[in-house]
Amino acid sequence: MHQIEPYAGWLKFYDSANDQYSPFHGKEYNFDLYSDTIYGYYIDPGWDFFGSETLYMKVLFVDYERNFAILEFIGEWNDAINNDVMHLKRNIIEAMQMNFINKFILIGGNVLNFHGSDDSYYEEWFDEVTDNDGWIVGVNFLEHVTREWSNYNIDSYICEGPAFQINNWRTMLPFAFFQKVEKLVQNRIELT
Repeated sequence: MHQIEPYAGWLKFYDSANDQYSPFHGKEYNFDLYSDTIYGYYIDPGWDFFGSETLYMKVLFVDYERNFAILEFIGEWNDAINNDVMHLKRNIIEAMQMNFINKFILIGGNVLNFHGSDDSYYEEWFDEVTDNDGWIVGVNFLEHVTREWSNYNIDSYICEGPAFQINNWRTMLPFAFFQKVEKLVQNRIELT
């Protein structure tokens, strides 16, 4: 797992350590020291701890004018034991919402498992963003993870599915990626 790095191609456009509104503002990274682990496996020092022992993240991009954030994850999303969604909601999402972020793109290609509990934090988050014309999208999550989401009704709150498997997202500029996802969300809404 230590070889899986968060995407760094957009650092010239955005760095959460330099964003005064970011929960990770001022964080200093030591890329010579591997100290964080998931189930005893070291992970790249570029990932950020937000309260979960099994799930780490990286804020890849935030646009305060267009009100969107792109977040990448690694590990195991475990609501059953660690209540990961609570840590995410309280420690990251709410800080972003205070700065009017209401569209969230969650990139989950490195999320290996999901263990659900209840859906109350997802419902709360969904209600807050949709009240402001926002949305939550899961991009590139593994099929068995989204199947588990479905078992716990999470897919009622996070747009996901085959249309949101965007394997070439790293080749896009952040705003182009956002536009593509936003168009997919609008198409999905029009179909319902």
